[in-house]
Formats: sequence, C-alpha cells, structure tokens
Amino acid sequence: MSRKGKVLVAMSGGIDSTVAAVMLQQQGYDVIGITMKTWDYATSGGSSKETGCCSLDSINDARQAAVDFDFPHFIIDIRDEFGDFVIDNFVDEYLAGRTPNPCILCNTHIKWEALLRRADALGCDFIATGHYARLLNDGTRYWISKARDEAKDQSYVLWGVSQICLKRTIFPLADYLKPQVRDFAIKLGYTALANKSESYEICFVPDNDYRSFLKRKVKDMDKKVGLGRFVDVHGKLLGEHKGYPFYTIGQRKGLDLAVGSPLYVMEINPDTNTVVLGEEEDLKKQSMIVKDCNLMKYECLPDKIEALTKIRYKDPGAISTISGDESEVKVDFHQGVKAIAPGQSAVFYEGIDMIGGGIIQ
Repeated sequence: MSRKGKVLVAMSGGIDSTVAAVMLQQQGYDVIGITMKTWDYATSGGSSKETGCCSLDSINDARQAAVDFDFPHFIIDIRDEFGDFVIDNFVDEYLAGRTPNPCILCNTHIKWEALLRRADALGCDFIATGHYARLLNDGTRYWISKARDEAKDQSYVLWGVSQICLKRTIFPLADYLKPQVRDFAIKLGYTALANKSESYEICFVPDNDYRSFLKRKVKDMDKKVGLGRFVDVHGKLLGEHKGYPFYTIGQRKGLDLAVGSPLYVMEINPDTNTVVLGEEEDLKKQSMIVKDCNLMKYECLPDKIEALTKIRYKDPGAISTISGDESEVKVDFHQGVKAIAPGQSAVFYEGIDMIGGGIIQ
C-alpha cells in the first residue's frame, strides 16, 4: 500500500473526476474508482437523449480511464436510494409551492454517504471528487473554502457535507483552473473528453423541463392542481395560470399575461392555488429565515457575524448579518435582495471560507 493511503474516487466519466483520479495516482495514492448509477432516464418518460453522469457513455468513459491507468473501478446502483430521497423531495417541494435544489440533497445525503460506506468496505482511507472546492481545517473543525477557479467554484452545492465526511475528503482540483485541467486531460490523451460539453441540467430532468417531469411523476396532476389565479400584491385578480407548481419565485417569462409592464412571481400559495405577481422592485427583501443548517467553520455561530450570503448557485452573494444556530439562522441583508425562493439553499461565507448553509424558508 502507498504511504499516502488508499482513496476512493467518485468518477462520473467527465473530465474533472477523471483528472482528479489520475492526479491522485500520480501523487502516490492507491486509487480505486467508483461510479454511482443514480438515475435511469429511460424510466422518466422524457424525450431527450440520456446525458450526464448517469448515461452509459459516461459510465464507460470512467471505466476506460481506470483500465488505462490500471486501477480498480466499481459501479454501484443507488437508484432506489436516490429516487426515494432526492426525487420524492423534488416533487414534494414543488407541490408545497417551494423551489428545491436536488443536486445539494444528492451530494449531502446520497453521494458522500454512499461513498463513505463503500470506502469503509474497501478499506480506503479517503474519498475524493472532481469538485472545484478547497478543504481546510484547524485540527478540530473541517470546512470548505472556495476553489482557486472562482468561475468554476462548486462550494455552494457542498454546504451539507458532514464533519465526518469532510474529515476524509480530498479535493484534488482545489488549486487548478479549468483550462489547466483541460490541458492535463489532453496530455493524458483524452482530447475528446477535454472537449466534451458539460451538462448543467438536473440529471433526472435532462430535457430541462421540470414541469413535464412533475406531470409524469404525479398522476392526474392537472386535475389535482387545476387552474389557479394570478393576483397582484393587493389581491387584485390579473388572470388565470396553469397551476402553482409550474412557477418559481422571480420568474418573469412564461406567465402568458399581458398587463403592459413586466411582472414577476413574488409569492406562491399552494392552499389557494394563487400566484402573486409584482414589479421587479417588489422582489426585494431585507431578511430571511434559514433552517436545517449545517455549520462548518464554527461549531456554534458567533453572535451576529457578518457574512456574504448566496441564495443561489450563480449568485455573487450579498453582505448580511447572520445569527442563530443549526436549527435556524436569521439573515439580515445590508441591502435588499431580490427573488429569495423558499426551498433553495442559502450559503454563508466569511471571506472565501464557508461558514455553513441551510434551506430558505
């Protein structure tokens, strides 16, 4: 065995996880690759070609890299576990008038936990992924920090990973820019992989049509939900809509409503099947509550700490004051923030270090 230890690498078949695995091997680790089959798109009833980390092509690409560099590779089927937790939550949240982020749930409750169990079974010291993120610790606490490549930084989607998992995690790409990773892959002979287009869609909704997906998953959904009402912030009727689950906070396009000026979804009320619309300025809020939090850098939050709070993946973040504990954090923004969507994740940063995150209420 290598003095550096044995590491189980999650391999999606994409460029990042492939390069991560080879880098670790070259650094002296004993590498084992593992590919997780989380979803079979053929069962979803969609019309698009299967893409992303669960496709047969991606699984074959991951296995080929393991063959090329002579390390073991396993495929594990976690479709039942994934479906029961991630997909059921996705459907339930939309039916509750909220906007879920299934990728975060998958990372937190499925991929890392599944990786750690398999790592233990295979006698691995560490687990690794191709995420662009950095891991730091002070000897007691472990926390994620932003990667060198801020344009590719994926720390936001990792806020839920536990201390137990973080303690054994390696992020090989923390100090690399995406072009460097592509160059590395090309030098390995993986030119096609380096030029492979990246998918940013939800893996089980590869046609990016979550509304059709909901209809396929919920029997007689149109009848159960029915047509609803668009109203303004004063309760005035503006027109009919197709059903509250088909709208998200901040949405402007696709309302099919002509009122002479742009309107945005402000609020969704599933009990009355009502969607409240307002002008862009009405979207601003000064505060929010975040629950089901996972704290990383601190075991307990310092009293009213200033943080940069991100409310969605591509959000640059807003300066705020946060207070509370893991059960509930109050966020007070220093300036109003638009389109805060219940069900989405809020992630708190101190500089580039992640304090933690949770679910917006």
